[in-house]
Amino acid sequence: MKPLLPALCLGLIPLAAPAQDAALAVHDGYARAANPRSGAAFMVIENRGAAACTLSSVASDAAERVELHTHRDEGGVMRMVKADPIQIPAGARHELVRGGDHVMLMGLKHPLADGDQLALTLDFGPCGEVQAHLPVDNKRMPGHAH
Repeated sequence: MKPLLPALCLGLIPLAAPAQDAALAVHDGYARAANPRSGAAFMVIENRGAAACTLSSVASDAAERVELHTHRDEGGVMRMVKADPIQIPAGARHELVRGGDHVMLMGLKHPLADGDQLALTLDFGPCGEVQAHLPVDNKRMPGHAH
């Protein structure tokens, strides 16, 4: 009976992991091409958990580099710059939108074509990772949800 107890405890570990993932939800996401070598991804991230979570990085096999970017006013000129990690308080949401915080894809391995799916891994550090599959919609305008 004693060897069975550690095995049962180890068997419960996978059940604990999805609960943390469920605290973070990604919805209303899409990606679009800026040109054949770069693109961007936009989405709403909801933190339904009891603790703040920080989006520290994003990865994708579709591009050589994937970075969090934002737009800043520098002397009256809006410039796109690399963003700091994005904190999402407990019970809050954060929108990654055109003209604001977003995911930048540089060195695309293939152009983003309408109807394609873009796979992303969003890294929230201790809060875990979230896998997202976003449709490519090059015609979508800001504020137009699916």
